[in-house]
Parts: sequence; C-alpha cells; structure tokens
Amino acid sequence: MREKPLVPALRRCLGLRESITITTGTVIGVGLFTVGANVVGLMGGAVIFATLTALLISIYPSLLYAEMSAALPFSGGTYQYASLGLSRPFGMLSGWCFIISMVSVASGEALAFSFYLRTMLQALGLSLPFGDQWIAVAAVIGFLLLAIRGVEMTGRMQNGFLFFFWGVAIVWICSILPSMRFGGGIQIPFLDSVTLTGFLPCVAMIWWCFAGFETCCAMGEEIRHPQINLPRSLILAPFLVFAVTGLFQWALIGIVPADALASLADAAAPYADGMRLAGIVGFPLVLLCLGIAFGGDFSTLNASVSAPARYLYTMAKDGALPAFLGRLHPRFQTPVPAILLLGGLMLFLIATNSIAIIASLSLFATLLYYVIGMAAACGLRVKKPGLERPFRAPLLWVGAPVSIGIYLLLMTQLDRTAVFAGILWCLMGLLLFFICRRVRKPTTDSLSLPPPVPPPQGQEKRKMDREFCIWCTVVGVAALLVLGLHLSLFL
Repeated sequence: MREKPLVPALRRCLGLRESITITTGTVIGVGLFTVGANVVGLMGGAVIFATLTALLISIYPSLLYAEMSAALPFSGGTYQYASLGLSRPFGMLSGWCFIISMVSVASGEALAFSFYLRTMLQALGLSLPFGDQWIAVAAVIGFLLLAIRGVEMTGRMQNGFLFFFWGVAIVWICSILPSMRFGGGIQIPFLDSVTLTGFLPCVAMIWWCFAGFETCCAMGEEIRHPQINLPRSLILAPFLVFAVTGLFQWALIGIVPADALASLADAAAPYADGMRLAGIVGFPLVLLCLGIAFGGDFSTLNASVSAPARYLYTMAKDGALPAFLGRLHPRFQTPVPAILLLGGLMLFLIATNSIAIIASLSLFATLLYYVIGMAAACGLRVKKPGLERPFRAPLLWVGAPVSIGIYLLLMTQLDRTAVFAGILWCLMGLLLFFICRRVRKPTTDSLSLPPPVPPPQGQEKRKMDREFCIWCTVVGVAALLVLGLHLSLFL
C-alpha cells in the first residue's frame, strides 16, 4: 500500500531561469575567482586541459542528478535520494556533507567579496577603516536576512545578480581587449611540463569551479514543473560554468605577462592582481571588481545560504536533526532556524580568514556527497524500478561506477588537514543523527514519495520549450566560442 504523501509546505514559484541562475550562481564565484584562477599561475595556457577535464567529469553526474530530481522533486536533494536509494544513514551523511560544503562556499565567497571590494575602493582612492573579515561578516548577515524574506525574493535577486555579472563581464572583456597579447607573444607550458601528479590537484581545484551543479535539486519542492525544469537546468549548468570559467581564464592569460603568471599561484584576488601586473588600472580594474563583488560573489552567497537551509529543514522534518530546524516562518514560509544555524557556521569559518582551508574542506565534503549521490542513483534503479522517471541517464551501470572512481581519485589529492576535518565533521553528523533518531523515535523508517506534479499543457509547454531552446543555443555557442579562444592561443 502506498504511503501517505508528504504535503509540501514550500511553494513552487521558481522556473527554468531561476533553476539555472540559482545553480550557476552557486558555482560561478569563489572557485573561479580564487583557487580556480590560481591554477592559471601553475599551468599557464595549459589550464584549458584541466578545465575541460573538470567539465567532462561533471557531465555524467549531472545526468544522474537530472534523473533523480525529475523523479523525486523533494526539497533536500541528495539527502532524499540517498535515503531512498541507499539508507537513512547514507542520506544523513550526504546531506551533512552538502551543508558544510555550501557553508564553506559561502564563507569563502564572503572573504573573496571583501578582497575585491577593497581592491575596487583602492582603485578609486578610498579605503575602509575595518578588516576583510568584518566586511565578510556584514555580507553574510545581509544574505541571511534576504533568505528569511522568502524564496521569491531570493529568486528575483538571483536573476539580477547573475545577469548583472554577465553584463559587466562582457563590458570588462571588451575594455581589456586592447591590452591583450595574441599569437606568439603568449608562452604556454604544454603537458610535458605538467606531470600527472601535478595535473590531478589542478583538476581538483578547477573542479571546485563546477561543484554545486546540482544546487537546484535542493530546492526541488519550490521549482515549477520540476520533472522538466530540473533536468534541463542540470544538463545546461556544466556547459554554462565551463563557458564562464574558460572565458575568464583566457582573459587572465592574455593580459598577464608570461613571466609573471607564476605569481598568481598564491594570490588572494588573482584577477585584480593580474590586472595590476599587466599595468591595467582605472576603469577596467574598477569594472572587474564591481562585477565580481556585486555579481559573481553576491549570486553565490545568495544561493549558498538558501539551498543548504532546505537540507536542514528537510532533515529535521524527517527526524534526522533536532525538530526546531524544521520550523517555518509563519509569514514568509522560510526555514528561519535552519538559516540562522547556517549563518553561525559561516561566521565561524570566516574567522579562519583562509580561503585555502575553506576550499579544501569544501572539496572533501562535496566530492563525498557526490559519490553518495551517484551510488544512490544506482540504488534507486534497484530498489524502486517502477518509479516514474521523466528523464533517464544512459548507461548507468557504466557511467556511475566510473564517475564514482574518478571522484574518489580526486579525494586523494586533497590536503590531509582538510580530509581529517571532513571525516570529523561526518562522524559528528552521524552521531547527531543516531541521537535524534533515538530521542525522536520516528514511527516509520521509510520516506513517503512526493505527490505527482501535473505536467504543463498547451501554450505553457510551448513557452517552456522555446525558453529551453534559447538557453541551449546561447550556452552552446558560448562554450564553443570559449574553446576556440583557448585553442587560438596555441596557433
């Protein structure tokens, strides 16, 4: 007998555009503008090979998440998929890892925002009387308040932040074109100067620019027609991230003298430092910092506060975490206790004032919850073969094991301190899970399936198809253009 379905307490008010901007807004930020750009200092023009590798190892996992999200449009994403496909402890572990990953991203993003804001003000001849950490704290508090205000406001602001970033990025690229060096003037270390043991850590750092491509799954209960919009946004996200990441890398290689690229390997604000090394100051530098700080950084902060709060909310409703985290604001229908707890964790990580530490911790947690998520896709095929799947990932029994092996290999490249901290975090989460399960004594150990969502009809379906076609065309052209720009450096 089918169990009584869950009654959604959250509102379905986000469409394809919000699904894409929430996902890419989470991804395009601290990774791209910090450690992702540091790899340019390590590899020079050969960074495109690491970026392409990061894209390739992101595509199939995104298809797995497209299948799971369309079939199970829950709030809570991987937590729900792993709970159903594997077991409750695995669900808890994946959700717990997602939370610290997004908290780390938000903390790193807040610090990156402070670096680029300070650089912009210095270019204008201004200075701030307080340190970077206080700027980061203020940014986090602002987005906590926005997240409490409601998901519709979050979605509108996300669209604004990301489209502002893309607009400023285009103007910035045009402004630095006269200063870029093309053709033989650019020296590029080729693969014979980059060993396999050196290449894999670079891929791991670049992959952080792609991590989070499934963020929209966490808000599956708030997406309109999720059986269509979620798979479409997940298919597009890796290619859109590749286009943006590759474009900025190409610009950085083009403006910085070849003999100065190595100095970017440990820069806190690589793009700002690169422009100074190239002697490009004034309007282009201000424009760059404006776009990164108030577009890229803000879009990531916005999504990184909202998405993990849905995990905490769902896990608390299921009895895996304390019950107070499952409460909603009576007016805004947002999980306020969960949002505030996340804020406290973010402020704690900001206190470290180290993006390197934050990035390593985030990478460990992210890789682990993707491994669990991909295993859950296999488990769901076995445990729930009759589950309606509007989208099916091809060659699952080949693609999933290969992808899991690749992600486990990347985990071996991480800093030992981060691995230790990640394992400790996982053990804390499992301990909390078993305590909560014992104290709250849930009446059932199985999750209810979500209620079916009626498919779109007529004009609404045609409008959705046209919107998706436009997105595919724009993203495809952008990705091919960026690939061509990088290949032109070798001519």
